[in-house]
Amino acid sequence: MARRGKRKGRPISGWVVLDKPAGLGSTEAVARVKRLYAADKAGHAGTLDPLASGMLPIALGEATKTVPYVMEGAKVYRFTVAWGEERTTDDLEGQVAQVSDARPDAAAIRAVLPRYTGLIMQRPPQYSAVKVGGERAYDLARGGETVEIAEREIEIGRLDLVAQPDAGHAEFEIECGKGTYVRALARDIGRDLGCYGHVSALRRTEVYPFAAEEMVTLAALEAAAPEPGGEAGAERFAALDALLVETAAALDGLPEIAVNDAAAARIRLGNPVILRGRDAPLEAPEAWASTRGRLVAIGAVEAGMFKPKRVFTT
Repeated sequence: MARRGKRKGRPISGWVVLDKPAGLGSTEAVARVKRLYAADKAGHAGTLDPLASGMLPIALGEATKTVPYVMEGAKVYRFTVAWGEERTTDDLEGQVAQVSDARPDAAAIRAVLPRYTGLIMQRPPQYSAVKVGGERAYDLARGGETVEIAEREIEIGRLDLVAQPDAGHAEFEIECGKGTYVRALARDIGRDLGCYGHVSALRRTEVYPFAAEEMVTLAALEAAAPEPGGEAGAERFAALDALLVETAAALDGLPEIAVNDAAAARIRLGNPVILRGRDAPLEAPEAWASTRGRLVAIGAVEAGMFKPKRVFTT
């Protein structure tokens, strides 16, 4: 009989709401956090470009099962558009593709913003992670190919002009849904205004359901991390683990159903349980069960019965 492989990390679960610095890629950020926590699994809920800074929620351990719920959450960005140049990447990294001497005033900018709110169609940048014919668009673009990326529907809740530090720059704040490319927005607004534009600074300030005050820097994580080669034991990681946000925080938009220990044991085995009590829901397409305040499973309620779909053991 084959022997089960040894675990390669701690079975720690929760969210690190990282304040990612500019210049660091999202994959590299995840790798550094995973290494600091000695976690067995890690993943993030929404890529941030290397030039961007701000909130990058990183899931550890069983929290990776809740990543899709955070991916669907609304995001808030603060970004600066530099007028006069359109670039191949729609940000500072690309080559200049179009130039203009025109510079829009505040009235002209505000006049076009209603076109970019609500449900709109957007064409992602050439340099993006969108797959075209099975390959990433940015790989094709770097190889010299011009790729045709289909438009897709996105939702923008609000888009505000917040400052104009000078004639060549404008600062915006946007609240948007999954799949929105801020770089493409800068490109399209610049074209509409006849002056061209690209993103010169970008910071993500919120990813629902996490709050800005929950963000933690890499420096703070590194300061809390145990010294390498120290004594074994969970207490070594106590300071670092205290910076985690609970796994269930990702499920803030779903109803919580409290169950007793016996029901929790059945649910963890994948079995449905009957919900009792006058406040127990009869139907819910998605909900999460808890016992003693801890996440047990995500599932659905049908005819007064909770049916688990994803079970959590830690």
